[in-house]
Amino acid sequence: MITTDLQTRLAALSTPNHKYAIKGIKRGIEREALRINRNGTIAQTPHPKETGHPLTHSSITTDFSESLLEFITPVSDDPQQTLSQLRDLQKFTLSKMGEELLWPMSMPCFIEHQDEIALAQFGDSNIGQMKTLYRQGLKNRYGSMMQAIAGVHFNISFPDTLWQSLHELENNTQPLQSFISDKYLGLIRNFKRELWLVSYLFGASPALCSSFLQGKDSRLPFNKIGKGTLYLEHGTALRLGDLGYTNSAQSSLRVMYNSLDEYIAGLRQAIRCHSDLYGALDDYKSTSPKQLNKNILQIENEFYSPIRPKRNALSGEAPTHALERGGIEYIEIRALDVNPFVDTGISIEQINFLDVFLTYCLLKPSPEMSWEEQKVTQDNLTSVVNQGRDPAVTLLKYNEHVLLQRWAESIFSDLVAVAKWMDEANDSTKYTNTINSLSQWVKHPEQTYSGRLVAQLIERQQDSGCMALELAEQYKAFYQDVDYQQYSDKILSEAAVESQVAASSIKENDDKDFVVFLDEYFAKA
Repeated sequence: MITTDLQTRLAALSTPNHKYAIKGIKRGIEREALRINRNGTIAQTPHPKETGHPLTHSSITTDFSESLLEFITPVSDDPQQTLSQLRDLQKFTLSKMGEELLWPMSMPCFIEHQDEIALAQFGDSNIGQMKTLYRQGLKNRYGSMMQAIAGVHFNISFPDTLWQSLHELENNTQPLQSFISDKYLGLIRNFKRELWLVSYLFGASPALCSSFLQGKDSRLPFNKIGKGTLYLEHGTALRLGDLGYTNSAQSSLRVMYNSLDEYIAGLRQAIRCHSDLYGALDDYKSTSPKQLNKNILQIENEFYSPIRPKRNALSGEAPTHALERGGIEYIEIRALDVNPFVDTGISIEQINFLDVFLTYCLLKPSPEMSWEEQKVTQDNLTSVVNQGRDPAVTLLKYNEHVLLQRWAESIFSDLVAVAKWMDEANDSTKYTNTINSLSQWVKHPEQTYSGRLVAQLIERQQDSGCMALELAEQYKAFYQDVDYQQYSDKILSEAAVESQVAASSIKENDDKDFVVFLDEYFAKA
């Protein structure tokens, strides 16, 4: 049964003046992928120079390590165009990698020791050195193995027409940008409440190579298969659990989402708060620095969250300063595993679902969220990460334990109504078709990504690494045969050269030494 408040909102938006307001959703995708050798080990070679400079290339760069590529698409309102751009970027990069492959999973390949994971190098300009030292700090704080995990980030912004319609329908008297920021924060709160559904459907990391657990204790009830693969029978997304991107020191940080001022204040407190855990590590003022600084967060980007409010920053501007200056411009979803079943790491099916789910999170009522409720949302996510496909698993909803299946069915009944409205606005059936298809996964967990992966492991009695290597070879062969759709080798080669020139220019324009540069940066932050 559709929620009454949501039904009322959809009815108002379906009137002639507003029925097309949702048209023009804009998206961008950031996909991470490890470079590996053909034997499945992590590549030890530097970032391929022919793809451009990682400091200044807008679409092909690196994340934590030299071997962890990141592909970034431009903003577009056409999801098929976005996937084609992503495909072109990967085709071009693979053509400059020799015999190396792209690892198609979130959890990393076999890594004998974390020292095999070389820190990303961004050159010897001040900003380049800062980026590498930040990663040195991540290594010393959390270890490199955690940083070898890959994911997909999905960025979305809603059209101006929707904001204008909602502003009018609610008779809101706030300045429009303040209204937009508040609405995005409401979306974030609802997303956090029901993030577990995204993990259930699209979690694709129920297994890992035992090499990942070097020096770690885990009480999870792993099963073993092959030579060294560990998996959870009903697990979904280990990347989002205690073995993935976690920071125990952050668990005490009260970063809240009830107002933009509250969010900014919470995050700034974290970057100013001295850490007892990391206080013994030398910072940038030392002759042999091990991290940028001794605070709980070195910089704002170190805050691990499955969703972030964002605004495009000016040169040298910190993320919270950008938000303070102009309000929330778009939302970054950071909770997606790499989808191993498609070459791009994310499918059109996922994009369609996220369009509907995030619109639903925006339109439904979103009460303020207490710190205690935030902790409940994390507990629910952990339950789904570890045992989400167990038919008996329960989650805590408004202080009551409910079956995951029952809660999911309730959400999908609302999603059907949102999808219908979106399809009418876009003269399509894609959203309804996607929601109807994925709703079947609630009663059939074997159809989820994690369910399919575990079934293949058991059926083949093979390591997850063998499966990943087969897919990596298939995708490399595919890219060798497929034509460019949005770019060309010439266009991307020219962009690579331009990025090298831009990086050199940044270095030439440095007018202070590294310590002074960071003194000034942190004084502004």
